[in-house]
Amino acid sequence: MFENLHRLCFFLALLGFGCLASAQAHAGDRYKIDPEHTYAYFEYSHWGLSLQRGRFDRNSGQIEIDFENRSGNVSIEIDANSVSTGSTVFDTALRSSRFFDTANHPKISFKSSALIFDDNKKVVAMEGELTIKGITKQIRIELSQFNCRFMPLYLKSACGANGSAKVLRSDFDLGRFTPFVSDEVTFYFSVEGIKE
Repeated sequence: MFENLHRLCFFLALLGFGCLASAQAHAGDRYKIDPEHTYAYFEYSHWGLSLQRGRFDRNSGQIEIDFENRSGNVSIEIDANSVSTGSTVFDTALRSSRFFDTANHPKISFKSSALIFDDNKKVVAMEGELTIKGITKQIRIELSQFNCRFMPLYLKSACGANGSAKVLRSDFDLGRFTPFVSDEVTFYFSVEGIKE
C-alpha cells in the first residue's frame, strides 16, 4: 500500500515538475543521488534485426549545481555487477572478463568537467570522463531535461535529469562480436538527487 501511495505521489509530483524549474536551486546546492529513482540503460543493434537493451540497477553519486553562476558538477558511480538484461545467462556473460570484467572492475563512473547551460540558465548538456574497465574517455551527454523543485515526498528540494550519450564499445575493450553486435552503443540515464 505504501509503495502504491509513493508511486501516486511521485506521478502527481511529475505533473508539476517543470513548473518550478531551476529557480528552486541556490548557489552551491548539493544533492545526493537517490538510488530508487536513478538508473542507466544501454541500447545496441543485434545483427541489424532489433535494438536490444540492458540496464544497471545500482547507482550512487552526487549533483552540485549553481544556476546563477552557471556552474556545477555531477559524479555518478554505477555498480557494474547490477547489469540486468532479463536473461541470467546473458547477465553472467556481461559480468565476465570478456565484457565488463566486474571481478576486476566493479564500478563504472562518470565525472563531469563542465555543465553546459543555455541562455535561460537551463542545463542542456554535460561533458566529462566516462570510465569503464579502467579506461577513461571524454564524452558529452545531451540532456532532454534537468529540473529542480521542492519535493513534498522528502520535504526537501530535489533535482532530476534525463540524458543520453553515444559511445563505442571498442573504446572500452568491450568490442567482442563486432560488427554483428553494433560497436556503437547509446547510454541513457534517469537520475534524481535529494538535497543534502
